[in-house]
Amino acid sequence: MAGGSDGRADVIVIGGGMAGTGAAARIAPHASVIVLETESAPGYHATGRSAAAFLLNYGNVTIQALTAASEAALAVPDPALADGPLLAPRGELVLAPPGDEARLAALMAEAPALAPLDPDEAVRMVPILRREVIAAAAYEETARDIDVDRLLQGFLRLARAACGRVVCGARVGSLARRGAVWRAETSAGAFEAPVVVNAAGAWADHVARLAGVAPLGLAPLRRSAAIIPAPGGHDVTGWPLVADAAETWYARTDAGRLMVSPADEDPSEPIDTWADDMVIAEGLARYEAAVTVPVTRVERTWAGLRTFAPDRTPVAGFDPAAEGFFWLAGQGGYGIQTAPALSALAAHLAVGAPCPEGIADDVIAALSPARLRG
Repeated sequence: MAGGSDGRADVIVIGGGMAGTGAAARIAPHASVIVLETESAPGYHATGRSAAAFLLNYGNVTIQALTAASEAALAVPDPALADGPLLAPRGELVLAPPGDEARLAALMAEAPALAPLDPDEAVRMVPILRREVIAAAAYEETARDIDVDRLLQGFLRLARAACGRVVCGARVGSLARRGAVWRAETSAGAFEAPVVVNAAGAWADHVARLAGVAPLGLAPLRRSAAIIPAPGGHDVTGWPLVADAAETWYARTDAGRLMVSPADEDPSEPIDTWADDMVIAEGLARYEAAVTVPVTRVERTWAGLRTFAPDRTPVAGFDPAAEGFFWLAGQGGYGIQTAPALSALAAHLAVGAPCPEGIADDVIAALSPARLRG
């Protein structure tokens, strides 16, 4: 089937965040593709509210495999994707207050990139830290910042270069299989394709219900953050990302300021979410207990939804009970750093594009939606 202005293609992708645009970029050289995005521009929701960190130690073994397989594409991207590295040095410092040493040790046992660090060195790295509340510390030198917008724009450019279409303002109202094709009725018109990729993020289970497909139990969880001035007039530019081992707060630099997150995971409906003042206050209090400079002003707050499958592993593959219905959802807080490998894998599974290097069969099996069908 040839793509065209009539709304017909080989593949429809529902969702224009990093997952959907990445999949479209990798599918487009092999099959005609149309991306349907509800908002007025791609990347409005979780993609636009990412902490933009690349952490090799983050997540379970499947996540770590996808992250490792994405590293080269981000560090030395194809010129068609980006005109230079999409990663920049940052480092991650993980702290354990008294009583949490075992928790940090367990984290290091699961995260080869984390190495023990003398607490005094941690304070030299981030001079506002309270030395007396650091019982142990660890450091990941390979932690880096990701240029999220350049990656998103690169995927969009690749998709369009291969004649992929991105249609914004296209909220899907109905989705049904008619014969050999799926038909999506949207606020921007009707679209048809034999394959539909459900990359709708927090709305992925909703899209499944529209299609008459059983949901997977995906859970949108709110993650909030506050932007505060650089504490005590310090130059924070070179500071690493700092987190506590219990994941009750973290802080990272943001254009000369600090972004502090309470690391919340509060269940939410799929909505354009916002930060809760009490959650922000509690997170800032936990941050203040670890530093010597109090928070005197909050410049702004924001929140986004991180959506997880029940086992906290992303879902990528065709639904075993719905012909041509492909899941690409549940990326949680790992969707940006795994995007190169996961988008290439989605194209491989959906239309037979080459499988990305470093992705073994056990990773593909771990991602399959069949695992959640009992």
